[in-house]
Amino acid sequence: MTTKVEKSVQVDVPVNQAYNQWTQFEDFPHFMGGVKEVRQLDDTHLHWVAEIAGVRREWDAAILEQEPDRKVAWAATSGATNAGAVRFEAAGPSSTIVYLALEYEPEGAVEQVGDKLGIVERQVTSDLGRFKELIEDEGYATGAWRGSVNEHLDVGTPGVEDAVGSHGDQGKAGVSGKAVAAGVAAVAGVAAAAGAAVAASKGSEQTAPQPQQPEGIRQPQEVTVVEQPPADVVRDDALTEETNPAGYTAPSSTEGVEQGVRDDGDDPMIGGGSRR
Repeated sequence: MTTKVEKSVQVDVPVNQAYNQWTQFEDFPHFMGGVKEVRQLDDTHLHWVAEIAGVRREWDAAILEQEPDRKVAWAATSGATNAGAVRFEAAGPSSTIVYLALEYEPEGAVEQVGDKLGIVERQVTSDLGRFKELIEDEGYATGAWRGSVNEHLDVGTPGVEDAVGSHGDQGKAGVSGKAVAAGVAAVAGVAAAAGAAVAASKGSEQTAPQPQQPEGIRQPQEVTVVEQPPADVVRDDALTEETNPAGYTAPSSTEGVEQGVRDDGDDPMIGGGSRR
């Protein structure tokens, strides 16, 4: 299964300046992230070395059509399967719209996962942005090739079916088995970490259960300590109300205690008993 990417960017330079800079293929690593080397073998053949998401890829490509200030189209002839075209359209005397369309075939576990995450599409957007910065900051092209290739043969936008000599490398070009396994493990690790974070978030929303006490053990009771006054201080609020035993009236003083004897002869002051 192949993937197509189409992106564009407007650069504030004349169309011939934007085109001239793009023909400097060996300068591509200056603005294309992941591209390690582009070596121009002759006017119509290039050798590419790239590394994206830890996967090293190499391929040869042929220029199928090139028309100055308008178009460059290519297709791989060996190695990684890809093809595409870049077009230039004047948007004014000092402005150009650059359109890039490519189709590629992801190979191997790491590239297939990266394809689903849209890594290549984001890379293309970033590359076009850096091309804009490069050409606008310089103010001129670092070189130019004004030759033509099949100028009168409109090949349209080549696709992977045009990469007739490229059969891919089964995702193994420059990549060890350990690198592929590490890439897959990294993706799995991110998924596992996300799952753990969700589980932890849900767990924090629930009330933690209260620990149960073993049977036969009583919980300690809370004791309130009341501050006691010094021994030589009498607290009025701690005095209890005086009560008299039934049938007895306390004398107003200790004098005449003897008069408090009941009719039955018992003395209430000594808990009963006769005074006889």
